[in-house]
Amino acid sequence: MSTRPPKDIESALRAAGDRDALPHLADAPAPAPYPAGDHDVLPHPAGAPASAPHPLDNPALGSLTGPHAHFAERRGRVLRYPEDVSPWLALPDEPDADDWADLAALAGPGAEAPLAGFTGRLPDGWEVTFDIGGVQLVDDGIAAAPDAEAVRLGHADVPEMLDLVARTRPGPFLPRTVELGTYLGIRRDGALIAMAGERLHPPGWTEISAVCTDPAFRGEGLATRLILAVAHGIRERGETPFLHTAAGNTNAIRLYESLGFRLRRTTRFLAARAPEHLGGERPVGVG
Repeated sequence: MSTRPPKDIESALRAAGDRDALPHLADAPAPAPYPAGDHDVLPHPAGAPASAPHPLDNPALGSLTGPHAHFAERRGRVLRYPEDVSPWLALPDEPDADDWADLAALAGPGAEAPLAGFTGRLPDGWEVTFDIGGVQLVDDGIAAAPDAEAVRLGHADVPEMLDLVARTRPGPFLPRTVELGTYLGIRRDGALIAMAGERLHPPGWTEISAVCTDPAFRGEGLATRLILAVAHGIRERGETPFLHTAAGNTNAIRLYESLGFRLRRTTRFLAARAPEHLGGERPVGVG
């Protein structure tokens, strides 16, 4: 299997949260500007020292070393999802030269690697190709509830899910993304018109993603209903919902805040091109 990530890196990074399918909230107040840097407004997990990394500081790493470990393709300390599941890669919290060499080998010579959340300095030979600000929001009292019209989506629904994603561009959704967690959809006259589901899964937390609505059915509140329904399932497992979106995606931020999500931190959605010439070889492992 090729180790190169999907080509649509910009789409994957730009649309970490829903950009186009959310209702226009013209009368809602604009969100307060978010200054750069960490803004950890919620406590660390019980029993964890305040200085310990929060599970959401590096959620891809937490996912691939935790509940999603069975997906992990590994080279040294660097992990990634299979290319037909998700584009996300996971670096250690403080990557060293060996980690960057392993990341370059996983991505492939001259390939782009998504580095969502990375705020450090790239080593020599790496070129930034995409960089926008993002926000991470967490459940702080949302009114999560099941939805009578929402149905569970599975492998048989993937062709329709891919078609809806192609038309609405909510973020990366690949042939096996449905395996990451629960995906719910709403159908009308048999056709899939809206969906939302689960993506990253660090211990105790689950990310809501792929929120999208067919353009012909926007303005009916379907995105809100599905977000609350997915959040309900996460809560039922004893976990906490969270999500990401671009800092400039003001419609999405206003909706999420109106539902009871609160800012945890600002972040970056970054992609970088690996060097054309790589160093020594080390085998790629799975799991």
